[in-house]
Amino acid sequence: MAGMMRPVTAVLVIEDDNRIRLSLMLALEDEGYTVYGAATAEEGLLLHRRSPVDAVVVDLMLPGIDGFECIAQLRVQDDVPIVVVSARDDKRDIVAALEAGADDYVVKPVAIEELAARLRALRRRLRAVVPRADDVPTLVFGDLEIRPEAGEVRLCGEPVAVTRTEFRLLCELAEHPGRVLSRQQLLQRVWEYSIGDERLVDVHVGRLRQKIEQDSGTPRHLVTVRGLGYKLQR
Repeated sequence: MAGMMRPVTAVLVIEDDNRIRLSLMLALEDEGYTVYGAATAEEGLLLHRRSPVDAVVVDLMLPGIDGFECIAQLRVQDDVPIVVVSARDDKRDIVAALEAGADDYVVKPVAIEELAARLRALRRRLRAVVPRADDVPTLVFGDLEIRPEAGEVRLCGEPVAVTRTEFRLLCELAEHPGRVLSRQQLLQRVWEYSIGDERLVDVHVGRLRQKIEQDSGTPRHLVTVRGLGYKLQR
């Protein structure tokens, strides 16, 4: 509607290449964001500490403190959504960035519309309210218990620490027991992305297996169906 404006979201772009940083900043401003820039991790960490933003876009190849350490330090500060935008497309780099605390990983060159859409999706997911856990049904898959409303996962009765995204992924699969969901379906339902790198799903599935399978090399619950996708089975 004419005259209506969407809420402004503050984004910090940490990128040492001046041309790329300026390009990202201008493009995100055109998308309606308030944008701050930093050429180093040290500068970005200081900026966010002094004036916290709503999301951070960070490169991995930074002078001084690299992107991985920058992500880890940001995560210590607070729960700000972090999107990596990097030319490094090796799966090991994606895994390392997510392990450090990143929420998403985009390989350069990136379409600004896609980046803006991912930032919006991240904010929506983080704003989701978890209902109270009164009389919440527990989804049981053998020794694995999932309580969607309470935000709890247990393996053999012991609590399992999972990230927000891992929990959303697990719940999505648990709500369709035995049904194969494709990587694209999971990207749409868990990440709310219409397009995206399917390796993001693979990396999260791999991390989740290490937490919920007693033998991640021979998974009993979270199973790969070659050529189709993943399913959670009892």
